[in-house]
Amino acid sequence: MRIDLHCHSTASDGTDTPAELVRNAAGAGLDVVALTDHDTTRGYAEAIAALPEGLTLVTGAELSCRIDGVSMHMLAYLFDPEEPALLAERELVRDDRVPRAQGMVAKLNALGVPVTWEQVARIAGEGSVGRPHVATALVELGVVPTVSDAFTADWLADGGRAYVEKHETDPFEAIRLVKGAGGVTVFAHPAASKRGRTVPESAIAEMAAAGLDGIEVDHMDHDEETRARLRGLAKDLNLLVTGSSDYHGSRKTVELGTYTTHPEVYGEITRRATGAFPVPGAGGA
Repeated sequence: MRIDLHCHSTASDGTDTPAELVRNAAGAGLDVVALTDHDTTRGYAEAIAALPEGLTLVTGAELSCRIDGVSMHMLAYLFDPEEPALLAERELVRDDRVPRAQGMVAKLNALGVPVTWEQVARIAGEGSVGRPHVATALVELGVVPTVSDAFTADWLADGGRAYVEKHETDPFEAIRLVKGAGGVTVFAHPAASKRGRTVPESAIAEMAAAGLDGIEVDHMDHDEETRARLRGLAKDLNLLVTGSSDYHGSRKTVELGTYTTHPEVYGEITRRATGAFPVPGAGGA
């Protein structure tokens, strides 16, 4: 059983539509795929309508959080998308994305980069605009060779020359809100140091005490030594261990199913969730 619990569509910063994502997941031999777009659930309906027979969809989102000045992402699974408190917080984060991206464009212009808001908006389309869309604009202009190369101190990394902060949820509040909506929380790529500063393990321990369910260990931004350390931390804190591709379509080089989650962990996630249930495919259009 192959389970990939972290994937993005055009509802945020992926390049596959939700329908294409589930079809590509089935084509990649996955049995379970999670749709975890940034701070939005807008892709759910399309993904469910297109869900192929034999593939199960886990609905979720990747929530933008910040603790002690450090940005982090919280994967939320199988929550009630209409629960008012969590919905209101997601809308706060989403509403801040446009002025933030416009601020990054302004900073890039001041650095002599001829990027425009119209270019970034075109790249984002109907998706929830974010740094990867600005990074793609830099690739189009030949400023950097790849999207990943835009996430450096020279450009868009946390604290970088063109970085602009946005509203981000306190992770303890995110845990509380997701739990209140019947969902399960997993700290995404907690040791991805090339993205910028990372959250200390002492803070992860505090989150575990506050109800965090798991940490994403097997991820492209973690080397083998880091994965081993995180597995030990998860064992010490009694946290679930997940693995995921963090698939973004053609925006990143990683493929669906490159890293996966053990079936027993997936079963525990579904057991803990009360806000929603995995959706089995029935042969979508």
